[in-house]
Amino acid sequence: MNIIVPIKQVPETSRVKINEETGTIIRYGVENIINPLDLYAIEVALNLRDDTGGKITVISMGPPKAESALREVIAMGADEAILVSGKEFAGSDTWVTAYVLSSLIAKLKPYDLVITGERATDGDTGQVGPAIASFLDIPLSTYTRKIDSIDNNHIITQRLIEEGYESLKLPLPSLLTVIKEIAYPRLPTLRGKQKARSIAIPVNSSKELEVKEEKLGLAGSPTRVVKIYRPKVTRKGTLLQVKDDKTLQQAVDSLISYLKRKKIV
Repeated sequence: MNIIVPIKQVPETSRVKINEETGTIIRYGVENIINPLDLYAIEVALNLRDDTGGKITVISMGPPKAESALREVIAMGADEAILVSGKEFAGSDTWVTAYVLSSLIAKLKPYDLVITGERATDGDTGQVGPAIASFLDIPLSTYTRKIDSIDNNHIITQRLIEEGYESLKLPLPSLLTVIKEIAYPRLPTLRGKQKARSIAIPVNSSKELEVKEEKLGLAGSPTRVVKIYRPKVTRKGTLLQVKDDKTLQQAVDSLISYLKRKKIV
């Protein structure tokens, strides 16, 4: 079974910064990690590969430093990796990202499954996985919590819905977006780290993928961030410091006075 897993390198959540002029995330000079929700997709792929054979190809679109994320996935057990990188992709929104990744996946035929995380923690849209399925015109199971069975022709999944769970039987090839409930990600192994250090990771630009330049980057992205602003906190509190009995009494009197003004007591 040949499985493709698109992943994304994202800034650590606490360090996300936005370019207020372009409305895009600032990725340079910030510590980056593998999108945490992609780790579940990787684990599902590893389990399926271990059970059925085949290979796992991990792909990513990003700057050259995204290669480190791909090597980390190789260390976890993936077989090969491909990076899509180039200045022409800078500022791409979810539509462009899905367009580019689906173009790469189409060149990797034959494949049986494409597995993605539920969403990325930086954009938090959950759009890329379903959009890839749309571009490739293959069946889709979103919010997948369990794989009940799989053979050479079909896969049966359970997906999370508002009312509970839904069972789907999909012909292969298909695309799954998976949630945390489906697996527990493993850690890289020593042998995997040794492989990750030596393996060659090819880099594809727009020329190799034969995608249209006018559909790439910020200029080709239909999504537009019209305005970014910082919300103002309208509430203003009063800090009362208690250091002794006198200031304690003052604080109590102040609180009681406030509650009376608000007609709470």
